[in-house]
Amino acid sequence: MARLFGTDGVRGVANSELTPELAYRLGRAGAFVLTRKSKRPTVLVGRDPRISGDLLESALVAGLCSIGADARCLGVVTTPGVAYLSRVTAADAGVMISASHNPVADNGIKFFDGSGFKLPDATEDEIEGLVKAEAAADQLPRPTGAGVGRVFRDEAEVERYVDYLVEVGGGEGSLAGVKVAVDCANGAASRIAPRALQRLGARVTAINAQPDGLNINVRCGSTHPDAMARAVREMGVDMGVAYDGDADRVIAADAAGNIVDGDGILAILAGDMMARKALPGKAIVATVMSNFGLEHALARVGTEVHRTRVGDRYVLEALRERGLALGGEQSGHIIMLDHNTTGDGVITSIELLGVVKRTGRPLADLASVMTRFPQVLVNVRVKDRRAFEKSETVAKAVRAAEAELGRDGRVVVRPSGTEPVVRVMVEALDEKRAHQVVDSLAAVIKREMGGE
Repeated sequence: MARLFGTDGVRGVANSELTPELAYRLGRAGAFVLTRKSKRPTVLVGRDPRISGDLLESALVAGLCSIGADARCLGVVTTPGVAYLSRVTAADAGVMISASHNPVADNGIKFFDGSGFKLPDATEDEIEGLVKAEAAADQLPRPTGAGVGRVFRDEAEVERYVDYLVEVGGGEGSLAGVKVAVDCANGAASRIAPRALQRLGARVTAINAQPDGLNINVRCGSTHPDAMARAVREMGVDMGVAYDGDADRVIAADAAGNIVDGDGILAILAGDMMARKALPGKAIVATVMSNFGLEHALARVGTEVHRTRVGDRYVLEALRERGLALGGEQSGHIIMLDHNTTGDGVITSIELLGVVKRTGRPLADLASVMTRFPQVLVNVRVKDRRAFEKSETVAKAVRAAEAELGRDGRVVVRPSGTEPVVRVMVEALDEKRAHQVVDSLAAVIKREMGGE
C-alpha cells in the first residue's frame, strides 16, 4: 500500500481509491491515536456537499464509534469551520471530509487535533501505520455494550462558527454599504459565507451557491475566478471574492474584474496590519512560489517575508516556530493565526473587505502596492530527479544566476515530487531577461542530468 497521507490529508477518487473500507479504518485508527487520553472521547465530523460525502461519512463514523468515540456530525461546513469548532468545543479531535478544490469525483479525509491544528507528520505516520496494520489484521480495541460510541447530529453548531465570523468582522453592520459578489463554488461556503457577510452589513450577491452534490468547483470558485470577475463587472459591485469547495482558500477581484490572488491579498493585509501596528514580528510567511513582487512591496513598509516549501502545512509550521500571525500561498490559502488555526477563506475575505471599508480605498487602489515581477517557469525532463541535489555543476549555475539577478530577481529550482522533471522558475524585472536565465539553467540541467 502506497503512502496514504499527502500534504493535506488522505485524498483520492471516492469509492475507488478512497473507499468506505479505508474511511472506516481511518476512523478507527484516527480515533485511537487522537483520543486515547479521554475516557469517553468526542470527534467532530464535517463534510463538503459533494455526492460521496454521505458514503464516506457513514463509514468514517462507524470507525469512530467502533473504537468507542462519540461522533458529532456537523453536516455541511467549511474546513476552517471544523478547525474552529474543534478548538472551542470540548471535542478531542475533528475530521473534515472534503477534496477542497478537486473535481467532484475526488474526496478526502483530514484530521484536526483538539486545538484545531492539522496533524504533524509523526502523528499522521502513526495513524497510517495502524491503518495498514488493520488492513492485515484487526488489532485495535473493540469495546462492547456501553463502551460503543454514539452518533449525534450537531448541525446547529455551524451557527456558532457563523457568529464567530461576524465577531471577527467587527460585529453586525460593520461592513454596511460595501457591495460584494460572492462565488461559493457550489461548495461548503454556500450557506455560511453569504449569511455572515449579510449580517456584517455587506450587500451580497451570491453566485454558485446552490450545491447539488455534483456541481462543486465546476467552472467556478477560486480555481475558476473568471466567473466571479465577470459577475463583478456585470453587477457593478465594489469587488468580488471566490472560495474553493471547502472554503479554506479565497481569490478576489476588483471592481473592474482584475484578479487579486493570494500574493496580492497578503500584501494588502500585511500592509494594513503594519500601519495599525498589529503585525507580530513585522514579518509574514509565504512559499517559494510567491511572486518576488510581494517581497518588494512589503520591504517598502518594513515587513520581512520568510519563505517555505509549497504547502499550507509548512506555512503554518513556520508561523508557529517564528511567533508570527500572517502567512499564505499564491493560491489564496491565507492563514491568520489571530483568528483561526488553518487557512480560512471566509475570514480572509471579511478582513479584506474590512480594509476596503476602513480605508475608503477601492480594492484596485489597495492592490496597486504590489507590482508583479514577470515569472517564467519551465519543466526540464530528466532521467533521475533525485540526482538534482548531487550535481555541483547545476548548483554552481543556480548560484551564478542568483548573483547575476541580485535584488532584482529570484531563482527557484526544485525537483518534482511526482514526475521525472526539475522545475525551473525565474522572476526578473524584465521578462526577456527571465526567459534568458531560465533557458540557460534548463540547458545546464539537460546536459548534466540526461534531459531529453
